[in-house]
Amino acid sequence: MAFDDKTRIRLQNFVSEARNLLTEEFTRQLQNEYGLDPTTGEVSDIDSLAFLDDARRQTARLLRDILNHYQASNPSSEIRESLERIVREQAFTVLNRLCALRMAEARDILIESISNGYNSKGFQLYARVAGTALGETGDAYRNYLFSIFDEFAMDLPVLFDRYSPMGRLFPRESVLLELLEKINNIEINPLWTEDETIGWMYQYFNSAEERRQMRNESQAPRNSRELAVRNQFFTPRYVVEFLTDNTLGRIWYEMTKGNTALKDTCRYLVRRPNEIFLARGEDAPEQEEVTEDLSQQELLSQPVYIPFRPLKDPREIRMLDPACGSMHFGLYAFDLFEQIYKEAWELESRLGDDLFERSGEFKPLIESYEGQETFLRDIPRLIIEHNIHGVDIDPRAVQIAGLSLWLRAQRSWKDQNIKQLDRPQIRKSNIVCAEPMPGEKDLLQDFTKNLKPRVLGQLVEIIFEKMELAGEAGSLLKIEEEIEDAIEKAREGFNKELLRRKQAKMSLFPELEKPKQTSLFDFTDLPDRTEFWLTAEQKILNALRNYAEQAETKDGSRRQLFVKDAARGFAFIDLCRKHYDVVLMNPPFGEFSEQWKAKARATYPNSYNDILGAFVERHLHCLVPHGRIGAITSRTCFF
Repeated sequence: MAFDDKTRIRLQNFVSEARNLLTEEFTRQLQNEYGLDPTTGEVSDIDSLAFLDDARRQTARLLRDILNHYQASNPSSEIRESLERIVREQAFTVLNRLCALRMAEARDILIESISNGYNSKGFQLYARVAGTALGETGDAYRNYLFSIFDEFAMDLPVLFDRYSPMGRLFPRESVLLELLEKINNIEINPLWTEDETIGWMYQYFNSAEERRQMRNESQAPRNSRELAVRNQFFTPRYVVEFLTDNTLGRIWYEMTKGNTALKDTCRYLVRRPNEIFLARGEDAPEQEEVTEDLSQQELLSQPVYIPFRPLKDPREIRMLDPACGSMHFGLYAFDLFEQIYKEAWELESRLGDDLFERSGEFKPLIESYEGQETFLRDIPRLIIEHNIHGVDIDPRAVQIAGLSLWLRAQRSWKDQNIKQLDRPQIRKSNIVCAEPMPGEKDLLQDFTKNLKPRVLGQLVEIIFEKMELAGEAGSLLKIEEEIEDAIEKAREGFNKELLRRKQAKMSLFPELEKPKQTSLFDFTDLPDRTEFWLTAEQKILNALRNYAEQAETKDGSRRQLFVKDAARGFAFIDLCRKHYDVVLMNPPFGEFSEQWKAKARATYPNSYNDILGAFVERHLHCLVPHGRIGAITSRTCFF
């Protein structure tokens, strides 16, 4: 079904109506049930909510923990703004979840559960087994949906984890039925089979009127949310294909010296009729450049020499979208990666595994799998876990991008007639949200004070400080350089400490030697060895995991929020430290947010006047040698 103007208007109306319905519902719940008023910012004492049962009282406590968590991370925001954020996050999470289930139904991934409401086949089976144990029909249906959320959360926790702070509320029965009626409206029913639907939903969740109001109130975005909302524009499919064909497609085309099916399936791949692929170490012959008086046909017939490009193991070909939105680039790149993996297997089987250059992380494909059938079944998992990377400053984008790739993987398995239970589990995704580390200073100190050696805790505190503007800068934050600089300074300080220790041992009167402060870091419990510096980051992640598991009942939810945010922060750092063969992007245009302007000028002195220019500059440095960038740009930033 073509996404023409009429189709998009129907979808836009649905998203707008659904958002208003859920926003009103969750505002009412906060006001009437949980003593939180998003319109005034008033927060009632939890002891005044005597009418709540134990479950809702626990939710009321958690909502206050979430509120305090958001306030700690952004102290300048008003309580009203943080409560509005809670409402907004709950609304888009519920909408995304239910629409995701409807799309899963349309792809035969899920038994009918949404499209016929209480009469859906899946729920009827569930209700027969449960009987009256789960209460009235509305209660039973809610529990049925929760069971599906929990099942899907095993593969896609970023969207379906019911215990995440963005998904703790659920609409009452009357509102849920009204929302299901809108989802199943006959006018938009055909859209649930289309891959582009979720991307258009992402754009339409924030209205054009809201964007206009933001621009009228301030020329530059005032915060990360405004930066995200102002730049939410869906990338047309033909643009995605052109840029991906001539970056990822072109790289594989050159690696295989043109012996790939991509030259036929990539319809926008730019090729010259007389391309000559050079061997390793071979230089192109000198040619006299004669272009005058040549016709177009004669120009095209001139030989073009393609430098040698070594063949890489497909698991090591990385693609990044640094402002990924709904991951439209990644969806099409998925198609290309599938073909690349299939051809890599054939090449290995026919010509041997020594044809490929590998870093040593992976064994050859034909040694890693029992046979071709097992390998083909695993390709969708490999693509999501190894190849496609994305960053966004909007948590909605991360939810939807993860969903898009997950649905794409399910489609591949369906095409292979692989049953649900036989499909590989996707253990990780490389789609991350750029956001600050958690702001609770007391929990940070509680966490770092027990880290050994002590310098580890000091490095953690530096990382948290450097990440304060991650939400404003997104992938433009050079956090990997900041961390390297901090570790290098600590290492230099440690080397001085080693020298001091050596001099003290050589002293005739060591007992009279007073320790000298040679560094801001504390190395008193760090032995005279250097292995620590190779594993510092992993030690931090392990310590965070232990901190979460040992959370006490009193501060348990606060600690969980702290740890989850910190873990997401380290996932962002890990992504920033990688290098990529391909960067594909529809980056934001215009001015930086007001909070990051000064830092942007210092970080990007050559391109601080336009955020687009900074994106191009930044990601040129994230490429492997001879990598490629495909970007939607304007002429302005190049001046």
